[in-house]
Amino acid sequence: MIFFVATGRTCRPHWLAQWGRVQWAVTAGLAPLLLVLFQQVSLVSPIANALAIPLVSFVITPLALAGAVLPFDWPLELGHAILEVLMAVLDWLAALPRAVWHQHAPVPWTVPLALAGIAWLLLPRGFPSRALGALLMVPLFAASPPGPRNGELWITVLDVGQGLAVVARTEKHALLYDAGPAFNASSDSGSRVILPYLRGEGIDRLDALVVSHDDRDHSGGAGSVLEAIPVGMLWSSLSPDHALLEAPAWRAPCFAGRKWFWDGVSFEFLHPRSEAPGGRAARANNQSCVLRIESAGGRVLLTGDIERAAERELLLRSPLLLSADALLVPHHGSASSSTPEFVKQVAPRHAVFAVGHRNRFGHPREDVLARYREAGSGLLRTDTGGAIHLRFAPGASRVEAERDRARRYWHD
Repeated sequence: MIFFVATGRTCRPHWLAQWGRVQWAVTAGLAPLLLVLFQQVSLVSPIANALAIPLVSFVITPLALAGAVLPFDWPLELGHAILEVLMAVLDWLAALPRAVWHQHAPVPWTVPLALAGIAWLLLPRGFPSRALGALLMVPLFAASPPGPRNGELWITVLDVGQGLAVVARTEKHALLYDAGPAFNASSDSGSRVILPYLRGEGIDRLDALVVSHDDRDHSGGAGSVLEAIPVGMLWSSLSPDHALLEAPAWRAPCFAGRKWFWDGVSFEFLHPRSEAPGGRAARANNQSCVLRIESAGGRVLLTGDIERAAERELLLRSPLLLSADALLVPHHGSASSSTPEFVKQVAPRHAVFAVGHRNRFGHPREDVLARYREAGSGLLRTDTGGAIHLRFAPGASRVEAERDRARRYWHD
């Protein structure tokens, strides 16, 4: 882009005009690719580049080189002081309310159109109707990725490693079931995986967030999600004093029997009961929110980390509601869950295992895999297939793994 706008002109422009043209070319030229890769474009980058490029190129770098060869330290100290001021200004720019433009990932056919439009806009003055190039960029921002229609249910089990995050979508609503693990004090799957996925799909708010239970690999990313986008309702089995319940979203426990409808799709909690039987296990895995989602195209059962005791309780209390076309296998396929009776009653066509690659727990266990094979279930795993996409429409359904849908050479 720099070469495109800096050469082939009949007269040499003023250096300030040339600098402005280059900044405009870089900002506009990179916008489609930045939206494809990151679903965002910095709106303050021209100002940031105007400050950073000359300072780093003509002041900081020469001072650093001088300090490396001279027998005194003041060039390094001066360079460091200038860099500190520059970083403070750049941090201030990045923190401005509208510093970054966020949107959905562009629909593929809009990208070449936008690139052609940018090339037309950047042609030298005198070419006819250069402004028409802007029209070719409109679809990049206006065309939205496809979404579910009325009565359809789209489920995506994200690949967050050894943890769980599921996005359920209807025509006009979106729900996140669990938010994956926290990796360390400054990084979690909410910021690294879930938010980029939501933005790429054009989801700028969640109607509901379900935190199934208080376990780091299920709730670790919830804080980042709650801070970044509006959340209408927070369902959970968390204790009343849990930090996540300080979020501004409406909060309620996920007691059995709570039910609602979105766009012709029903959502109902089957577990836990309104009162836990007591004990640490009852407050953790076996208190996981079990959510049943039913559409005209199929039924899905999201089970969190329930174990044998909760499975027995569900078999006694709600056996007729357990059958499902797709089951999120309890507790990542551990030996403490998926009893033969439970697997037989659910009888899923698709059994989805949310597990991390070579995880230290050995999930899923081979005997658990064998039970689902014997039940005739198709086995889907996030560690080998990546994100699992389930699309249920009236009279039709489609299930595919991300690594099959978008194969890359490094997958081998």
